[in-house]
Amino acid sequence: MMPDEHNTERSEDTASPDDTAPQLDDGRPAVSTGADRSGTDDGHPADGAGEDRSGTDDGHPADGAGEDRAEADAIDRLQRERDEYYERLLRTTADFDNYRRRTDRERRELTEHAAMALLRDLLPLVDDLERALAADARNEDIDRRGVEIIHKQLLDLLAARGVAPIEALGADFDPNLHQAVTHEPSEAHRDGEIIEELRRGYILRDRLIRASMVKVAKA
Repeated sequence: MMPDEHNTERSEDTASPDDTAPQLDDGRPAVSTGADRSGTDDGHPADGAGEDRSGTDDGHPADGAGEDRAEADAIDRLQRERDEYYERLLRTTADFDNYRRRTDRERRELTEHAAMALLRDLLPLVDDLERALAADARNEDIDRRGVEIIHKQLLDLLAARGVAPIEALGADFDPNLHQAVTHEPSEAHRDGEIIEELRRGYILRDRLIRASMVKVAKA
């Protein structure tokens, strides 16, 4: 007797479940969840799936975003420091210009004050010389004694200001103090000795005011 085809197909449809499938407590096989799906049952992606998140789950930025932020902060800090240094440079330059102008003005005022004080002391001597010249013109005689007194007063005034004449006659020629006008052969003097002073020189303490014009012996 041939087996019924319908019974055969029914037996295949009612085959026992796979022995490898997990069993529930009542002996029924667990429903397979299938492959790991990122979407919901209707085929749409789950909330947040596929979104590009720059941060981590705890809300902190990812490593790349943190480095960019730190670099931006460093650039801002450097720009602020640059601006601060530039403003400080401008203030320093302005202060230095003001100091230089003030120093130049004070030096000029000091020089003018010293010159005025010296001129005040010289004017009485000029008056004495003018009176001596006027007397000479009337009497036709030279009052040498009066001129000597005026000359001494003038030298005393210069000495009080720190001015002293250069002692040149008989000294060795010094280009720092003397100006040689001529050289004259002489057997009575050593080579380079100053034998005549044509115009006296003066120094102000350690500074040269005017060099002496001299005649120098040549052996």
